[in-house]
Amino acid sequence: MSRQVKVWDLPTRMFHWGLACLCVLGWVSFKFGDAGMVWHRWNGYAVLTLVLFRLLWGLVGSDTARFMRFVAGPVATARYLIGLAQRRHQPVVGHNPAGGWMVVALIGGLLVLAACGLFATDDIMVEGPLAHAASSAQVKLATKIHKSLYWVLAAMVGLHVAAVVFHRVVLGEKLVGAMITGKAEIEGADAPRLAPIWLAAACAAIAAGSLALVLAVV
Repeated sequence: MSRQVKVWDLPTRMFHWGLACLCVLGWVSFKFGDAGMVWHRWNGYAVLTLVLFRLLWGLVGSDTARFMRFVAGPVATARYLIGLAQRRHQPVVGHNPAGGWMVVALIGGLLVLAACGLFATDDIMVEGPLAHAASSAQVKLATKIHKSLYWVLAAMVGLHVAAVVFHRVVLGEKLVGAMITGKAEIEGADAPRLAPIWLAAACAAIAAGSLALVLAVV
């Protein structure tokens, strides 16, 4: 018998939707922002802070947020995908094996994207805050990665959205609703342990403080 329990904690949900908004705003601020790219730069700082927070939260946060709980091995992931294709799907508390790897890929990609933005330049009037600390070749490489990786990540986000739609339409799983309310229907499984809010606040402070320190020192 299924029951509704709290699966996603508030910090994880805020990270998810906050990052989604920042990804859109990153493109908007690049295309339509000010000439000095001030808004785009602050958007990048926010992305880096969120990603650094998520890395910390993936180590000490709630059960469903911890990397060790949802990053499956290649065999388990392949078995899950085969079962999914054959409609032998079993709902998972938290991220499923395929979704877990997508989370890792997106977090890693966004970390590289935002970090490269710190060194990028438009060769005219705007450059990242750490461009002065790198050689011209390194700045050129960082700029190339920063520009091209965005579209790779956009394609990955599109795949993620398609998977969410598939789970809703074909499998009847309300993944979006669960990521909004934090609650989901589970069957035959214990409710995950949720970490306290103060721990999330500490992780956020460490993430923001670390980025601020790097920008101030370098």
